[in-house]
Amino acid sequence: MATVTTPWGKATSIDEVSVAQRAGEKRFTTKVELLETGAGERLVRFSYATDGAARRGPVTLRERDLAKLGAMLERAPELRRALEMVRM
Repeated sequence: MATVTTPWGKATSIDEVSVAQRAGEKRFTTKVELLETGAGERLVRFSYATDGAARRGPVTLRERDLAKLGAMLERAPELRRALEMVRM
């Protein structure tokens, strides 16, 4: 498990999924991660990467990319449960 730095301090990556996207000739990956701080607080981080370099926002997903994200979440049960808490 990787350790990352957040505004709330260090956190460990518990679960993650990545969705490959394309806009014209541009290729990038959107990443959704479930993180946990040393105090046990869980955080969800959205980011995107170009050429392997992580960027922070904004993160934009098309409907078809959301469908891919939903399918990927089947393989990341803890992250899926965390996101299910955000039902509108």
